[in-house]
Amino acid sequence: MGKVVLDLETQKAFDEVDGRQFHLLKVSVVGVYDYATDSFKVFEESELGSLLRLLEKADRVIGFNIKGFDYKVLEPYFGAGIYQLPTLDILEVASQRLGHRVSLDSIASATLGAGKTGSGLDAIYYFKQGKIEELKAYCLNDVKLTRDLYEHGRKQGRLRYMKRGELAEFEVTWD
Repeated sequence: MGKVVLDLETQKAFDEVDGRQFHLLKVSVVGVYDYATDSFKVFEESELGSLLRLLEKADRVIGFNIKGFDYKVLEPYFGAGIYQLPTLDILEVASQRLGHRVSLDSIASATLGAGKTGSGLDAIYYFKQGKIEELKAYCLNDVKLTRDLYEHGRKQGRLRYMKRGELAEFEVTWD
């Protein structure tokens, strides 16, 4: 079928659920870029069945911290089988190459010249205030950044990040 880039936002923050209890965060929206249709889509919590069908058809699911966050939030909806999807986690690759974590904003700003439009806490605020269109736009911006980082790495074989105020880079191979 093709590749799918995924990012999700939650209804709650960790401090609202007494720590890292991912199953209590609950999905507000999931944004995807579907390579098969060359389109962006957003799924609300009530539409996650359609998202699962899309993911099950994907040759690869791409995300940033997807294994460490997104899948853990999705697990109560989909079960542990979510971890069996063919997945590329850009943060996982970056952490292996660099020996430490680096943010999506740091890599995107240094590599693409464009960064995030806010934070995950902004997304929670949008959800709680009923600002669903702003929430969807924020989420899809992160999906676009992740897709563009994937494409840059695929074509150039490297990504950039800021290291102590200096531009640095590391090699990547996705395939």
